[in-house]
Amino acid sequence: MSILNSFVKEYIEKFVKREEEYEKGLVGDIKKISAKLLDPKFFPSVQLKSILDKQIRRARYPMEVAITGQFSSGKSTFLNALLSRNILPTGITPVTSKVNFINYGEEYKLKITYYSGAQEYAPIEAISDFTDQRQDEMHDIKYLTLYAPMDILKDISFVDTPGLNSQSQSDTDTTRKVLRDVGGIIWLTLIDNAGKMSEAEVLEEYMEQFKNKSLCVLNQKDKFTPEQIETTTKYVSEKFSKYFSQVTPISAKQALDSRQQQKRVLLDDRFDFITKEFKKELNKNIDVNSLEFFSEKFNNFHKEISEIQNKDMSGDMKLLKESNINEVLMFIENTIRPQAAESKEFAIKKDLKGICDILIKEYETIIGVYNSLCEILKNSEDAILEDFENIHKTYSKELFGIYNSLEAIMEKIAHETYKSIKKQKAHRFEKKGGFLSKDNFEKIEYETYWIDSDNVYKNLFYDDQTVDKMFKKAIKQLKTIELNSDEAYRNVYRDIKNNIHRWQEPYELIRKHREISSDLEFSSTRHFAAKVYENVLRDYHRAILENISALRKKFAYFNGALSYSYIQTTQATIAHFEQQISESVSLYEKEPTRFSVYHPREDEILTKLKANFGFEKIEDFLTSKRNYLFKIIQYSKNQYLEINADRIDFVESKKEEYIKKIEDLEQIKSEI
Repeated sequence: MSILNSFVKEYIEKFVKREEEYEKGLVGDIKKISAKLLDPKFFPSVQLKSILDKQIRRARYPMEVAITGQFSSGKSTFLNALLSRNILPTGITPVTSKVNFINYGEEYKLKITYYSGAQEYAPIEAISDFTDQRQDEMHDIKYLTLYAPMDILKDISFVDTPGLNSQSQSDTDTTRKVLRDVGGIIWLTLIDNAGKMSEAEVLEEYMEQFKNKSLCVLNQKDKFTPEQIETTTKYVSEKFSKYFSQVTPISAKQALDSRQQQKRVLLDDRFDFITKEFKKELNKNIDVNSLEFFSEKFNNFHKEISEIQNKDMSGDMKLLKESNINEVLMFIENTIRPQAAESKEFAIKKDLKGICDILIKEYETIIGVYNSLCEILKNSEDAILEDFENIHKTYSKELFGIYNSLEAIMEKIAHETYKSIKKQKAHRFEKKGGFLSKDNFEKIEYETYWIDSDNVYKNLFYDDQTVDKMFKKAIKQLKTIELNSDEAYRNVYRDIKNNIHRWQEPYELIRKHREISSDLEFSSTRHFAAKVYENVLRDYHRAILENISALRKKFAYFNGALSYSYIQTTQATIAHFEQQISESVSLYEKEPTRFSVYHPREDEILTKLKANFGFEKIEDFLTSKRNYLFKIIQYSKNQYLEINADRIDFVESKKEEYIKKIEDLEQIKSEI
């Protein structure tokens, strides 16, 4: 029993296919679709796998919130306040010339990505060296990524933009693209600048389509009275209602001053500092048996921690409340986050459907390759059949000409033979009896005939040689017809080949139009086009060669018939009639009252001559409605139609493979 259980278990593990389970949620949905799109039957490309992996990473990425606005509106200070750290550089002139992605990381560090694709890392303190647009060497930098170990960045990734009125048009274009892709937008402006015509023009050009995910933040509220703040906030809310879901006044400076003094932030800073100091001191004192070398700094650290924990936070909390920064955080949490999650899911699923559409479109391109070949094969049929028919029409006329020449030869021989029938005197003895006398015989003269065969041969074959020349001319004409009909058959194949080669030429080099498409599918299509002789043409070629071989055999037979000795045929014909004359003389002499001496007519000579020459077969070969050429042409046409139908079916079968894959992709798309 245990052996049986082991066998069943091993069988299940090896042969029973278990459906893979995916995690619930968007990431699991993407993985499920990815697994189907990466099925080996689609011969997926490396690029397709990469973009699907990117969608999984995209689903896992924190929500992105862009910080934008006109220059000198305090974007960097505002971001520093959100991060509770004075990290990003600030200045009077517009210093942020690159997009800065601010992401979560286990430690502070800066990654610089160049347009060339190269990347390098630098200390966080060096960020100002890479963000000041006043420096010419910044042109090669594509974007910056700042990593920081802050809890807020686990859920939100901030994007600091150059602004929409940057000195560089390329930076403005980059910002425009960022605004389209992010989950939320915070438009930062100064209270005393809000609502001005210059800002209204920028908002109208760039922000109108982003209302549902946009918050307007009026900075530097600490410089104005509550009444001024309220009046400005109301004015901006009414004037720019089509651009923003909410307008919130804040003081980025107050928020930064208060947040960076919070206990948690201070404790994190001191812990980070003491960790770096310990590593540095440990490197100086490699051979140590105790921690005595670090005791003084640790005691100072312990003292600072106690002071921070006992610190009165009431002033900082009051300043934080006055800054109104929590209103921004609440908008992010309650408005942007739900919409961003929904928007991200919609965008990712839309992109997945777009991937399916691209793959379907590429398969349709491949199907088009096979469709065009099928159309060529179908549309060529009438022309090819007409080519065959033209061979029959053309050479049937020429064969009839040869027949007329041969018949003229027969008539000439028959006529010359008839002319050479000569009269001659002959005697027969007829018995005469009497009553008293003995038997008596009477000699009676009569006319008989003989054929002057020497004269026939002399006139036809020896002196004139006309018949010989006529025969040679007929044989030469026959050879010419053989060669020409042979070439005509080859031209039929050339027409087929040329039609297919015109199809082949562009598709031998066909390439995929989109990077994510299958390299192997298009390679297979190119290979099919390159091997079109083996795949399609070879059957036509073999059939044409077979037809030519059949023609040659028929010509060889006929040529042999013509080469038969016409002198011997004439001799046999003359001998026949000489025998007929001789037999008629014998009968006549025996019973003159019943029989007469035979004199061959010219038409009888012609008939016998044709019979001896096998002229009935020659006539059938050359002039009958179903002569040898007609039969071969009919066979050729039927064979061509069979091959054409077979090759069309073969190409259609190749096409069916891709139609099935499109159906599978449509099914996958419907499941997204």
